[in-house]
Amino acid sequence: MSLHLDDLRRYAIARSLFKPTTLMRAITRMGFVQADPIRAPARAQDLTLRHRVSGYRAGELERRYPRLALEEDFFVNYGFLPRATQALLHPRQARLQWPAQRQQQALQLRAHVAAQGVVHPRDVAAAFDHGKVVTWFGGNAHATTELLDGMHYRGMLRVAGREGGTRLYALHLDELAANAMALEQRLEALVQLIAQVYAPLPLASFTQLVGYLANGGPQWKAACRVAGKRVWSQLGQATVDGVSWGWPADEAPASKRWQHDGQVRLLAPFDPVVWDRRRFELFWGWRYRFEAYTPAAKRQLGYYAMPLLWRGQVIGWGNLTVRDGQLQAQLQYVAGKAPADAAYAQALAAELAAMGDFLGLGAAA
Repeated sequence: MSLHLDDLRRYAIARSLFKPTTLMRAITRMGFVQADPIRAPARAQDLTLRHRVSGYRAGELERRYPRLALEEDFFVNYGFLPRATQALLHPRQARLQWPAQRQQQALQLRAHVAAQGVVHPRDVAAAFDHGKVVTWFGGNAHATTELLDGMHYRGMLRVAGREGGTRLYALHLDELAANAMALEQRLEALVQLIAQVYAPLPLASFTQLVGYLANGGPQWKAACRVAGKRVWSQLGQATVDGVSWGWPADEAPASKRWQHDGQVRLLAPFDPVVWDRRRFELFWGWRYRFEAYTPAAKRQLGYYAMPLLWRGQVIGWGNLTVRDGQLQAQLQYVAGKAPADAAYAQALAAELAAMGDFLGLGAAA
C-alpha cells in the first residue's frame, strides 16, 4: 500500500491525541512533556495535558507532581518525564567544568540539602553568601540559584516540587551516578524515545532532535550520531513527496485505526502535534512561529498563538487572554475567515467552554 501525506498527517494527530486517561498514564504514554513558564492563558505543559488527561485542570501537574513517579529534567528540551526515563539521562557532564572552588561550594550545598530535606532557592541564598551572577539573558540572580540549577543538570539534585512556580530541590531518591547501563545503551533508548514522542518525523527533524539530545553532555556527540543512525535504521520508513519519514516499526501509518475526530482543539506551541515546525509546514502548508520572544512590532501571529486544529487540519490560530475573570479568544484563520459550517461553530464553542473549565473561569467572550 502506497503511503500519502494525508496518511502521515492523520496518523500523527491520532497517535498523539489519544483518548484522555489518568495523568501518570498520559505522561508515560507520551514519554515527555515540554515545559514553559509563560502563562497565556496557562503554562504549556498544562495546555498540552488538558487534551490527554481526563478532567484536567490548570496547575494540576504542579500540584500532583510530588506524589507521582515523575522528574523534571532536560531531554531534548526542558520538561517532565517518567522517573525511569530520567535515569537514562545520567550521569552526564555539563559543557563547562566547574573550577575547584565551585565544586567545593556544590558539595557544601549538597550537604545542606541532605540536612534540610527540601530547600527553596530563597532559603539557600540566605544560608550561603555566594554573591550574584549575570544570567544568560542579562539579568542578575543569586549565585546559589545558578548553582542549584547546575547541580540539578548534573544529577546531583532533583526537583522535589514547586512553590508558586519556583523549583524546590532535594537529593535524588537513588544515586543517578550509579547507573550501570552503558552510555551507548542509554542514548539508544533515549533516541528511541524521540521517535516515540514526535513520530512520524522527517529525517531532517529526527537528526535535529538527536542533536538536541547530544547537548546533554560534551561526551555524547559522537555516541548520539551512532545511536541516531542505528535507531533510524530500525524505524518504519517511507519516502513521501521526496521527504524521508520514520516512525516506530510496530505502527502502520496507513492503518484505518488512525482517524481524526470532529473536535476543535487549541494546541500549545510545544504540543507534540505542532512542535516540529518543518513537519507542520509539510502537513498544513503554512508557517507557524512561536512569537512570545519576538518584538511586538514584528509579530505576525501574536504573542502566544495557539494552532487551531479541526478535522485533521490546522485551519488557524488563537490568542487567548483572561480579563475580569472571563476567557477572551482572538481567532484568525489561514483562509481569512472561519469555516461556514454549523458543526465547526458548535465544536469551537465546546472547546472554548472546555478551556474555561480548565482555567476555572466563566464562558469565553
